[in-house]
Amino acid sequence: MSVQNPSRLLDLAGKHLLRDDALAFSALEDLPTELFPHLFMEAFHGRHIETLKAMVQAWPFVRLPLGGLIDMPHMGPLQAVLEALDGLLAQKVRSRRCKLWVLDLRDTGQNFWSMWSGASSYERSSSRMAPVAEQSSTAKRHLAPLKIFMDLCLKKRTLDNFLTYLLRWVEQRKASVHLCCKKLKISAMPMDNVVKILSMVQLDCIQEVQVNWIWHLSTLATFASFLGKMSNLQRLCLSPIHLSAFTKQEQDHLVQITSQFLRLGHLQDLHLDYPSFLEGFLDQMLRCLKSPLNNLSITNCWLTESDLTYLSQSPNISQLKGLDLSGVTMTDFNPEILHVLLEKVEATLQELDLDLCGITDSQLEAILPALSRCSQLRYFSLCENFLSMAVMEKLLRHTAGLPCLTQERYPAPQESYRSQGVLLEGRLAQLRAQLLEVLRDLGRPRIIWISPSPCLHCGENICYHLDPIVYRCTAPA
Repeated sequence: MSVQNPSRLLDLAGKHLLRDDALAFSALEDLPTELFPHLFMEAFHGRHIETLKAMVQAWPFVRLPLGGLIDMPHMGPLQAVLEALDGLLAQKVRSRRCKLWVLDLRDTGQNFWSMWSGASSYERSSSRMAPVAEQSSTAKRHLAPLKIFMDLCLKKRTLDNFLTYLLRWVEQRKASVHLCCKKLKISAMPMDNVVKILSMVQLDCIQEVQVNWIWHLSTLATFASFLGKMSNLQRLCLSPIHLSAFTKQEQDHLVQITSQFLRLGHLQDLHLDYPSFLEGFLDQMLRCLKSPLNNLSITNCWLTESDLTYLSQSPNISQLKGLDLSGVTMTDFNPEILHVLLEKVEATLQELDLDLCGITDSQLEAILPALSRCSQLRYFSLCENFLSMAVMEKLLRHTAGLPCLTQERYPAPQESYRSQGVLLEGRLAQLRAQLLEVLRDLGRPRIIWISPSPCLHCGENICYHLDPIVYRCTAPA
């Protein structure tokens, strides 16, 4: 008589339980832990709602990663889980098995479900499949609020059914449920709706904020009152902020905004695209930073020479790994300012982007000594600056000793163009061949991209599809 595979027997047993809700309920207290996730998935996808509710209330893990399973537009499974949580929160004495205290609606649970699904999961030893141990006592856990984790992407003008239902449920249970969000993205949604949502979120859980919508400075000032409460924020991206005229009221708004940075003690990455309000006031924002940044991006805006001077002197840039000043015109700036800025970050800088900055030959020559000491630099882009062939050759020689530099993007030399700015393709090919000879002379394997502006083939100001100039050392015969 043949012996059936144990995993097959457990699979059959799980399906048998789902045919009889009463049998499933009575078996949950003694159901092997290793069968719980598989049976939950069967109940979830099979829409066995009552069994699903019972399993939530006996869930033997601290975390239920529902986001890896749920199809957000369909409300049935989510409603069932929330109804089960209502019952759980109302219980004075929990099931001896239940350890659930985090409902995770982020799309991050695939590893959990794949680990426990399929025949192989049943063959694991029970010791390796034990639920996560709690740090605190059962009594303390019972007093703690239930946490719901989700990433918020507010990209519609009105709330969808899922978010409306969930927020209403959370609002009615504020004392016992905390809505936690680590990543917040905003686009298109009116500020009134954003305010309603943020008033229900545990703001100190938010670690990343990204705004991709045109806001007036007054709108950003409204948002800033919430921003200041995001005490664990690490990454902030704002794009773009519109300023029609700088009035006394707008100046008050700027103070409201920059003062909130005093509360962001964990901010590491700051990205501001089209921040029209910063011209002449960059120092006001930088003074409010509480700790050194890892990455700073201020792009596509006007800054004054005083702004750039203050930036080069700010103690909060001394540990920068990434600096992006693309689209900040520096043509008339003293070249010494950029030199001092690079000296400040030469020990840590890994990525430098100076596209479309109006950098001239004399300015680039002034920063070459400091640039050549950026020993950690691995990415450098200078596209859409008007540089001569002679200075580009100097650039290649000064950066030849940088051991980590693997991505280099430069403009086509100014000799590639007619006086009217029309690209001469034949002349560009000749200059590319000359740059390759420079690389051979330097003797170090290297790949550089040369980007004409605009590209004759795609029309883009910066193009990345052209073949790079490649030099690889050949071993002696």
